[in-house]
Amino acid sequence: MLMDGKKLLITGVLMDSSIAFHVARLAQEQGAQVVLTSFGRTFKITQTIARRLPQEAPVIELDVQDTEHLDTLADRVGEHVDHLDGVLHSIGFAPKGAFDFMNASWEDVSTALHVSAYSLKALAAAALPRMREGGSVVGLTLDAQYAWPMYDWMGVAKAAFESTNRYLARDLGPKGIRANLVSAGPIATTAAKSIPGFEHFSTWGEHAPLGWDVKDPVPAAQACVALLSDWFPATTGEIVHVDGGYHAMGF
Repeated sequence: MLMDGKKLLITGVLMDSSIAFHVARLAQEQGAQVVLTSFGRTFKITQTIARRLPQEAPVIELDVQDTEHLDTLADRVGEHVDHLDGVLHSIGFAPKGAFDFMNASWEDVSTALHVSAYSLKALAAAALPRMREGGSVVGLTLDAQYAWPMYDWMGVAKAAFESTNRYLARDLGPKGIRANLVSAGPIATTAAKSIPGFEHFSTWGEHAPLGWDVKDPVPAAQACVALLSDWFPATTGEIVHVDGGYHAMGF
């Protein structure tokens, strides 16, 4: 199987509609062992959702803004698996004020950048003691080439996220670890629907050559699993678009 014997750390499983949930599900179906993360009020929710996977996965606490959580991550992962072959970063947050570009405060913007961009490096560094040569770090983005309606400072954070991935690829490459992103089209997850103006993305499928279903997270999840596998051994610093081809069209 594609992921036979692989051991993965997967963040961002909140509901079974999330891309991260389907990455965990597909990875298990392909032979992987999975550890999930969550924190705060969502921790018990993630534990409940973990039971819907083919095999219930353990959940460990991780707030990417908590230095202690990051410093102890490798040890706590080690209570469930002896090493890691891959890490999925599916984390993003911006305060409500960050969705008003001209009036956002630095406090709101800095939170968005910390949680949604810097955390990619922080998570990779925290997991590194458990990572094996040949491992893979995969993150999820929304194409940051454009100024999307209402996305505002979250869009800026995604641009920083994509740049962070390139620097990770540079610094992790000598250790034999790849760093890549999947740029997914809009998916109507719980987190996405909380973004003001998310309905602007409802016409995405009308412009994507292959069409696009905002209710189907599986294509993006399949791409993540492929990048976490050994099938892209010489690919790093890359952004793989899984958006029905929308990114290639001009409007």
